[in-house]
Amino acid sequence: MSCSVLLAQDKKSKKDKKKENRQTEISTPAPSSLTTSNAVAVPAATSLNADDLAFADMVHDFGTVPEGPDASFSFTFKNNGKEPIIIQKAQPSCGCTVPSFSGEPVPPGATGKIDVSYHTKGRPNAFTKSITVVSNAGTKVLTIKGNVEKAPVSSVPENTSMMKTN
Repeated sequence: MSCSVLLAQDKKSKKDKKKENRQTEISTPAPSSLTTSNAVAVPAATSLNADDLAFADMVHDFGTVPEGPDASFSFTFKNNGKEPIIIQKAQPSCGCTVPSFSGEPVPPGATGKIDVSYHTKGRPNAFTKSITVVSNAGTKVLTIKGNVEKAPVSSVPENTSMMKTN
């Protein structure tokens, strides 16, 4: 008696395999339609230009502010164009500056605002920070500046002794 082992073989013809490969190629998206994390939005054609995004002030000087509480200011702008302006991004020059905006379209003739806060705690001395505003009308750079006055040291001397006190 002899023993035989049968190996399973793919019974598909070469013609069927070629047909499957063609279907796979057709259903694979073209590289240009793939989304990546580095994708950049291309703005649609618009009649707006940077002058249509008209800020009342491009620079705000806080003067001297105390260390501790945030220094805040609202930059207001008017849409002088014929299309709605959409603020896409407000990028601060560092993490101590925080801009915020609604993201809602600002219709022609209407006003909008970008609120900016500067965290003063632990940052005594002069400062100048920029906020780059990107919109469908173009890019503008806003600036805040001022001087943070160091907070007074407590009137009670700090205990620097290593001995435990009761």
